Amino acid sequence: MPDSRVPRRRRYLVCEPRHFAVQYAINPWMHPDEPVDVIRALDQWQALVDTYRAHGHTVDTVKPVPGLPDMVFAANAAVVVDGRVFGSLFHAPERRPESVPYEAWFKAEGHEVYHPESVCEGEGDLVPAGRWILAGTGFRTTREAHSEVQEYFGVPVISLTLVDPYFYHLDTALFVLDEENIAYYPEAFSPGSREVLARLYPDAVLATREDAMAFGLNSVSDGRHVFISPGATALAGRLADRGYVPVPVDLSEFQKAGGGIKCCTQEIREIRS
Repeated sequence: MPDSRVPRRRRYLVCEPRHFAVQYAINPWMHPDEPVDVIRALDQWQALVDTYRAHGHTVDTVKPVPGLPDMVFAANAAVVVDGRVFGSLFHAPERRPESVPYEAWFKAEGHEVYHPESVCEGEGDLVPAGRWILAGTGFRTTREAHSEVQEYFGVPVISLTLVDPYFYHLDTALFVLDEENIAYYPEAFSPGSREVLARLYPDAVLATREDAMAFGLNSVSDGRHVFISPGATALAGRLADRGYVPVPVDLSEFQKAGGGIKCCTQEIREIRS
């Protein structure tokens, strides 16, 4: 085990939760009759942004739009690899308008945005992992979108089937630790997908259902620091044993909509020299 891990500076895109609310139910976590504390959500979100910046990362923001309560979940808007942007076509009609302001932001930054023909929800289900892209399906993003992603980026795509509705996006059941390894909750996946992950990542950090239900796998890693839900204590311990540094950040208010740290964080992967 390495005595220390080396972090890599990242560039993140986020969206202030000014209009955050649970106005509809499109996953098991969402209950419109349970109120959201917007002030608390704003404080938690700002703490996440401040924590990223304190660890040397760049954070950009896209302006929130009234009437789009889930726009705070920036990860779902696109996936960016080597400066190329693959946009989203949301499964739920309520979320489809979110693509417009995100596309405008990317275009203002000089990027072209690919429009998928199939349902695809950005980094929610598309996780760049070194030599390939891990791609979730089963509840949101379709297998047809996986093919589009491979053709667009020219990167091998590994399709993984999610089977538990509480883990409706890949980024609720798995996250990338570094270029070589991941953490995941095996029971969120079909038997064949579990075998694939075991073959690809024999040294992966495995999470319990308790870790996963605490949104411990909706984490962000810079290769050393793992920004993680404080409720995932067992997983944090396993990560520390492997030489990573858990950095707890409480985004519990966003769990009311089925989101957490990663859901609020889009990584902009520029061309690496």
